[in-house]
Amino acid sequence: MGGCFSKPKPVELKIEVVLPEKERGKEELLAGGKGSPRAYQGNGTARHFHADERLPAPHSYPSAQDCVEAAVCHVKDLENGQMREVELGWGKVLLVKDNGEFHALGHKCPHYGAPLVKGVLSRGRVRCPWHGACFNISTGDLEDFPGLDSLHKFQVKIEKEKVYVRASKQALQLQRRTKVMAKCISPSAGHSSSTNVLIVGAGAAGLVCAETLRQEGFSDRIVLCTLDRHLPYDRPKLSKSLDAQPEQLALRPKEFFRAYGIEVLTEAQVVTVDVRNKKVVFKDGFRLEYSKLLLAPGSSPKTLSCKGKEVENVFTIRTPEDANRVVRLARGRNAVVVGAGFLGMEVAAYLTEKAHSVSVVELEETPFRRFLGERVGRALMKMFENNRVKFYMQTEVSELRAQEGKLKEVVLKSSKVVRADVCVVGIGAVPATGFLRQSSINLDSRGFIPVNKMMQTNVPGVFAAGDAVTFPLAWRNNRKVNIPHWQMAHAQGYGEGFDDVIIQGDLEELKFVAFYTKGDEVIAVASMNYDPIVSKVAEVLASGRAIRKREVETGDMSWLTGKGS
Repeated sequence: MGGCFSKPKPVELKIEVVLPEKERGKEELLAGGKGSPRAYQGNGTARHFHADERLPAPHSYPSAQDCVEAAVCHVKDLENGQMREVELGWGKVLLVKDNGEFHALGHKCPHYGAPLVKGVLSRGRVRCPWHGACFNISTGDLEDFPGLDSLHKFQVKIEKEKVYVRASKQALQLQRRTKVMAKCISPSAGHSSSTNVLIVGAGAAGLVCAETLRQEGFSDRIVLCTLDRHLPYDRPKLSKSLDAQPEQLALRPKEFFRAYGIEVLTEAQVVTVDVRNKKVVFKDGFRLEYSKLLLAPGSSPKTLSCKGKEVENVFTIRTPEDANRVVRLARGRNAVVVGAGFLGMEVAAYLTEKAHSVSVVELEETPFRRFLGERVGRALMKMFENNRVKFYMQTEVSELRAQEGKLKEVVLKSSKVVRADVCVVGIGAVPATGFLRQSSINLDSRGFIPVNKMMQTNVPGVFAAGDAVTFPLAWRNNRKVNIPHWQMAHAQGYGEGFDDVIIQGDLEELKFVAFYTKGDEVIAVASMNYDPIVSKVAEVLASGRAIRKREVETGDMSWLTGKGS
C-alpha cells in the first residue's frame, strides 16, 4: 500500500508490503489462436485506432552527433554498492558500482519521477525510494511494479582510471524506455465482431496485461474496453492533483495504442458475459466474441445513503471531470470530505490552500486508523489540524441540505451542522462486478471474483485481475485475499491486518518509521521523512528473509546492514 500528501506541508507517507520473491506466482494469460484486428462502430462512433500508424523503433541506434560522452568520475570515487548522480550536459545519469562493475542508467523513476539515487541498491537492482518499483541495473528493465516503463541503459567504458559514460541526448531527456513489443500483424478488414483477447477494464491491471502480451510477442488482436471517455489514465493521481487534465494523467499517448495495435473502446459498458458462446454484450447492443477474456473491472465507489443524497455538488472522485469540478467549486468556499482514508485525506490536503474551509467527517477515532494504527493516525491528524482542517470524528452524515438544489449544509448524527458548498465522499468501494451476476463466473459473497494462482476464474479461458479479485496467497497458506491498490493491480502481492505497531523516530516531528507486526513477524512498514528505510525493508522482505518483532523493538537497525547502498 502507499500514499503521499503534497500538502499541507512537504512530507511523504510511505507504506510498503512486499511478497517474498520465492513465493511470487506470476499472472498468466494464455492467448493462443488467431483473430483479426478490425474496426467497428459503437454508439455511432468509430472506436478503433489503426494499427498501421507506427511509433519510431524503440531501439534505433543514434548517430554520433546525437550522443554525448564525458568522463564522470575516477574509478576509485565509488565503492561497491554505491550510487551517484552524474551530469552529462544534456541530462543526468545514475552511475552504479556493483561487484566491481559500473552501470549507467536513467536517474529518475519513470513512475512518478523519484530520484533513484535515494533508493536502495541490492541484488543487482535499484528500488525506487517512493513506491518501490525495481529496475535491473544490467538492463534497466522494470522488474517490479508500479509503473509501466523501464530505464535507459547507457554505455560505460574505463580509460586511464576514469569512468566514461556515453548516452543519446534523446534518451537523457526522456528518462524512460518502453520495453520492446510486438505489433498487431493481422490485417485490418472493415468491421469485426470477434477478437482474440478481450480485456474488460482499462485500469492498471488491464493495461499491464495488454502490454505484457505484446512484450511476450503476441501479435493478434487485443481489445481493451473501458467505461471512461478517456484512454487509460492514472486514477490514483486524481485525489492528489484535482486540477490535473486527462492528457496529464494519461498512462500512454494515443499514438502508443495505434503503434502496437491495442484497440481501446471508450464509453463501452459490458452488460452481459456469455461464457458458453464466448461473447460479451455492450449496453449499446454491440456483441463481441472473444477467444480469451480478462476481467479487470476494478471497483465502484460507495455513495451516501442519507437523506438528501441526490443534491448537487456531492462527488465521488472517479474521473478527471469529477476532480476538476470539485476544485473549481471549492475555491474560496466550504468543502466537506466524508471519509478519512487515503482518498479523503489526499483531497483534504489538496484543498487546504484553495478552499475557505475544509472539514473531514469520519466514523473512526483517528484518520487511517484501520490502515496505519491509532498513533500514526493521530500524528497525521495533528498535522492537518495545524493547517486549518477541522475534524468531526466518530460520527456520520445524517442529511445533506440544499438551497435551490445545491448543497448548502452537511448535518451530522452528532447534530452538528457543517457549512458546505461541495462534498467529496471517500468511504470505500465495492467490486464493479454486477454485470457478471447472471453469468456462470463465480463471485463470492462480497462480489469479488475468486481466481487461482494463475489468475484463472472457474471458467476456462476467462481470467481476472486487479481490485475486483481475490486470489490465493502462498505465504499466507493460500488464503484468498483482495488488495485494492495500484501496485497490486500491476502484480498482485499482499499485506494483511496487524496486531501491533512499533514506532522508531519522532511522531511529533513527523520523522518516523512504523513497523506493523502480526504475532512475531513484521508484515508491513510505513514511514515519513525517513527515506530510504521503506525501500531497504522491502528489499529484506523481498529476499525471502522474515523480520522479527524483536529486531525492530530495540531501535537497532543493524539487521539492515548490507541490504542497501
